[in-house]
Amino acid sequence: MSLRASSLPIVQRRNFTGFIRSVLCLDPPQSDNYPTVENRFHPWDSSPCPDLRMRAATIRAKAKCPVTHLNIDYTCPISGIPTHHSKEAWENDKYYQDNKIYDILKKVNIYEHDLRSGRDFPEFEFPTFQKRDNLVNLANWDTFFYTRGFSSMDTEFQLAIVTKLLSFPMTLASILHQFSPYFLNPKGPLSIEGLKSLSALRYSLYPQHRLSNFRDRPMRIFLLNSNSESLLPPHVWKELTYMFPGVSFELHFIGPQSYFDREKKQYLVSNKPIIKRLDDTLCFVYHTQDFNVLHEAGDLFPYDPYLDMFVAYHPQFNNPNLTEMWDKTIKGLLDSKCPIFITGYNNENINSNEDYLKKYEKDLDVIFDKSDNLYNSTKWELNDLNPHQVFQYNQKVLGIRGKRYHAIPKL
Repeated sequence: MSLRASSLPIVQRRNFTGFIRSVLCLDPPQSDNYPTVENRFHPWDSSPCPDLRMRAATIRAKAKCPVTHLNIDYTCPISGIPTHHSKEAWENDKYYQDNKIYDILKKVNIYEHDLRSGRDFPEFEFPTFQKRDNLVNLANWDTFFYTRGFSSMDTEFQLAIVTKLLSFPMTLASILHQFSPYFLNPKGPLSIEGLKSLSALRYSLYPQHRLSNFRDRPMRIFLLNSNSESLLPPHVWKELTYMFPGVSFELHFIGPQSYFDREKKQYLVSNKPIIKRLDDTLCFVYHTQDFNVLHEAGDLFPYDPYLDMFVAYHPQFNNPNLTEMWDKTIKGLLDSKCPIFITGYNNENINSNEDYLKKYEKDLDVIFDKSDNLYNSTKWELNDLNPHQVFQYNQKVLGIRGKRYHAIPKL
């Protein structure tokens, strides 16, 4: 007796169809909610997502048209985001049209709707171990995902979400790793002084190469003026321990917005460090004071160039509200003689930070020239107060360190 698929119950029929597709090595059918540009595009004013409608209202209320400098009251028909005061202003904005800013804004739109789509997110299923015999290739995101065993990133939507999260730990890991894709000058951004600093850190990051174990304490990474990075799920930072097996890390999040209580839905202030241990290899320490306060009190002493490093993600050194804090902080950072890595949203942002550091140029060495970050987020973001300002997290990176030897003039 022959068995026909149409005579089977619905559940069995689906299993039968899945079996046939598997035998024929066919890809599974796409779900109705599979992300595409077409089904993820909605004008923000009429978005099915209330928070995006609210963002559109915020843009209209607070942002200004770059052409007329009046309130924004016109939605770009290509991007679906309010951008100009009127259609005439939109048509006459030469910079906007010539640079096709609308294409980037459209990506902002579809990425934000995809995040809120309710689809399955298999890309969030990170591999939980790394085989010791399998080397990770850090040439770029694609080779990293493949050699680390991540799920296949088939769409720009998957890449956007995962790279936004992993950009924070992988920016550091790609610089620190013994097979870093960043080369020594002149082929790469790493200076001789930078090689000295990284060699000291790699001595601790690769304990199997040590001649002794006298430095067996966790490696400390100080994240200055923390905000977005402190909100990342713990398993995202766990990627550091997979890149450097056998090493324990302490991540010190520093700043008034370093600890967000999800139950109370507010940032907390504590006179004592808030410690949360994920496992034996990764510990999170939250300091809700500014770095200069902790430094002057000696709470973080002693610093060790073999085991300590600093990172400032998008620090905004020239922000008038932060300049006084950074003036006090930079002096302490340079005194530590430990490497300091700085990221920027875009060229303008990293150039502004670099200009600020020029007043300390006699006291610092550039250990990592300003360059494109191979592990920047591929997801485009939008400044709601200026919808023409688009950026990507950690797009640029720069490294400095306090001078170890000062020149002594001849008498």
